[in-house]
Amino acid sequence: MQEEIFGPILPLFTYRDIGEVIEKVQSRPKPLALYLFTTNKEIERAVLGNLSFGGGCVNDTLMHVATPYLPFGGVGESGIGSYHGFDSFNTFTHKKSVVKQTNRFDFAFRYPSSKNGLRMIRKILK
Repeated sequence: MQEEIFGPILPLFTYRDIGEVIEKVQSRPKPLALYLFTTNKEIERAVLGNLSFGGGCVNDTLMHVATPYLPFGGVGESGIGSYHGFDSFNTFTHKKSVVKQTNRFDFAFRYPSSKNGLRMIRKILK
């Protein structure tokens, strides 16, 4: 198992020590998905808290992709960003921010060269 598999193959490995599993996964590129089958809450916390992956399930597979309410996407070599549902819209759009200032009047205290700027700001804040 040296490369990520995109196909119908499901390799299963058994281990006695969860630390060994975490080290093995951490030593490789970050996976697109991680599926953990356990009833042990400590193992669940250790795996989810110490490993980086695109998305995953505990005691299930593929359901993180099936719901439009969760983002889907990889990290590292498995992809960048989230491409699913509303997150896909946010990923592929750009929010442009624009500030429009009136040209009818301007407050001199906004500029560093203003002689009475600090005094005017203090009066306004009182």
